[in-house]
Amino acid sequence: MMLRDPDVRMQFLLHLLLTLAAFIACLFLSVPAAFILLLCSLLLLGMELCFHAKRMKSVTHLCDQVDEILHGAEHAAFSEFREGELSILASEIHKMTVRLREQNAKLSHEQQFMKEAMEDISHQLRTPLTSMMLVLGMMRDPELSPRQRMEYYQELYGLLTRMQWLIETMLTISRLEAGAVRFQTVTVPCRKLITAALEPLSIAMELKNIAVDIAVLGDPHFQGDMQYCTEALGNLLKNCMEHTPQDGSISIKASENTIYTEILVTDSGNGIAEKDLPHIFERFYRSSEFAKNGYGIGLAFARNVIAAQNGSLQVRNAVPHGAQFEMRFYKTTV
Repeated sequence: MMLRDPDVRMQFLLHLLLTLAAFIACLFLSVPAAFILLLCSLLLLGMELCFHAKRMKSVTHLCDQVDEILHGAEHAAFSEFREGELSILASEIHKMTVRLREQNAKLSHEQQFMKEAMEDISHQLRTPLTSMMLVLGMMRDPELSPRQRMEYYQELYGLLTRMQWLIETMLTISRLEAGAVRFQTVTVPCRKLITAALEPLSIAMELKNIAVDIAVLGDPHFQGDMQYCTEALGNLLKNCMEHTPQDGSISIKASENTIYTEILVTDSGNGIAEKDLPHIFERFYRSSEFAKNGYGIGLAFARNVIAAQNGSLQVRNAVPHGAQFEMRFYKTTV
């Protein structure tokens, strides 16, 4: 078995040739010394073959364990190899096995994540698509008045707009989680950020007669991406607006210290149920109160954007009532 190995076979033959040459040379000097040399050489050869046999047995056992891992075995006792080179080899194989298992687990998690994301998107798109089919069916009525037809057109436009926002937001969240979004790092003044985030919501807030109180202390600013941060803050303001009653108010305060720049957004709504606070930033999470509006991804988008730019986003209930969002951008890595 061992002699099938060309290196072992060559070593064995060289040992025999050297032993034979030494034996013949010693015969001319002393016959007893020649036989003693022959005996010692043969003993050494036998011991060497025993060591090779033991080593081959260990290598075979190691190969068997690797084969078991390749066929799905969860554990392998690589620690039993205490021989020098084999121990190092077994240790490296063990490390490689652990890394491969971690990568496989991560890949399985990502596949499950993508499956759930696609199911979520399909579920969220089903509702507006059903509404669009109903509206289109009603628009086929030949006796429909121009005013009714225009109202249906506006409703369809609104449904398409919401679907577009849902798809684009979900794609952005997926790219953020995959690390595929490149943020522009510029100086973002808080005054300019708040103004840009409020602009798309001004008409809706005016219709609900919501008062907006803005307090900016000094000239706070931070390093970040103006476009993404505007959209993130806009999602927070939109959420506050949707949960603020008629004639309510929203407060926005911006400040800065040596550690971070902070923006606090507080509404005058009923606040958030304690059981919902830990889940409020999860995708598609909507409590019984939140189910009335939105898709449940605006806050998830905001937190991902802020966290990706060395920031944090927290939520708490304000005193005496309402919800308060705390947005911070740190000046050093945390």
